[in-house]
This record gives sequence, C-alpha cells and structure tokens, in this order.
Amino acid sequence: MGQVVWTTLALASLTTVILLVVAAPLGWWLARSQAWWKEAVAALTALPIVLPPTVLGFYVLIALGPQSPLMSLLHPLGVRTLAFTFAGLVIGSVIYSLPFAVQPIRSAFEAIGARPLEVAATLRASPLDAFANVALPLAGRGFLTAAVLVFAHTVGEFGVVLMIGGAIPGKTEVVSIRIFQDVEALNFADAHKLAAGLVAFSFVVLLGLLTLQRRAEARRGAA
Repeated sequence: MGQVVWTTLALASLTTVILLVVAAPLGWWLARSQAWWKEAVAALTALPIVLPPTVLGFYVLIALGPQSPLMSLLHPLGVRTLAFTFAGLVIGSVIYSLPFAVQPIRSAFEAIGARPLEVAATLRASPLDAFANVALPLAGRGFLTAAVLVFAHTVGEFGVVLMIGGAIPGKTEVVSIRIFQDVEALNFADAHKLAAGLVAFSFVVLLGLLTLQRRAEARRGAA
C-alpha cells in the first residue's frame, strides 16, 4: 500500500509543478491577448472538464503507443512507447488537469487590470520584467489555487490513469485504482481505508482553499 501512495503523491507533485510552469504563460496570453481565436484556445484547454476520462485516456494512449507519429520521433532515441509507463501517466495527468491550472491563473491575471502594467511601462520595464516582477506576484493567489486544485484533482484521477497506465504494481498503480481493485476482490477493509483517506484529503483541501479565498477577500475589503 505504501508504494501505491508514493506513486500517487509523486504523480500529483510532478503534474502540479509542470502545469504551473505551462499555465503561467498560457494564462497570461489568454488574459491579455486580443486575438479573435483566443477563446477557441481557451475552449481547447477546458475540454478535459467535459470529456469522459476514458475518451481522453484512450486518445492519449493511442498517441503514446508505438505506432503513433508522435512516438516515431522518439524511436531513434530507443523509446518506442510511453504507454503503461510512469512518464505516460504524467503526460496524461498534465493534459487531464490542464484546465484546473489555466483557468485560476487566467482569472488572476485578468483581475490585475491594466494599471499596474502601465505604471511598470512608464518606469521603462520591459514586457518580460513587467510579467516577472509585477504580474506574477500580484497573481500569486491564482497560482496557489491552481496548485491546490491540480494536486487534488490528480490524486483523485481514475479513468485516465487506468487507460494509460494499466495499473502495473509498483509502477503505474495509484490509490484510486487500488480502491477499485480492492472492491473487485471484496477486500472492503483496505478499500475503506484508502477511500476514507481520500475523503479526508479532499475535505482538507477544499477547506484550506475556501479559507484562503475568504482571507484574501477580507484583506481586499480592508484595503
């Protein structure tokens, strides 16, 4: 059971770090761009919210398989497939949790408004300096929300990780899959322990997130 928990935490942590890096420039572009097609990009990033996890997992599995054009680029490096590997799980989790990172970060950037960036421009700050030293600090709450949501969402994944990882013990088996397997084996005691742990974890995450939001709103009101 310890290995399953470790794999789950490693997957959630790595997915969170990757998505914070990816979602920062993407959320910034969505918040600031005037391109007519930006909402099409926003819809594409939000697609995992409405797609059944098995559908998303199926297409990611095909993309990571040995016959896909994507994997053919890695064949010269000796990599024929990423299906049923931990790396494949990370790729699937990043795609599946993408909207939970992009949307809070985009909203945080939009809430900043144009004024702080205009002030930075008058001080001769480059666009990159304004982004790094003005926008990112002011959007900190959005990044915190994104990190919490992505981590919690990844811990609770089932359909996507089952399709891509195949529940290989010690390699791609995570907590949600172990619960399903325990129930199938009528091992309700172990299933209850893991399920109760996920319920408690989810409650703590949501309580912490709501508390942070309430404190942030109180600080804005006091200001």
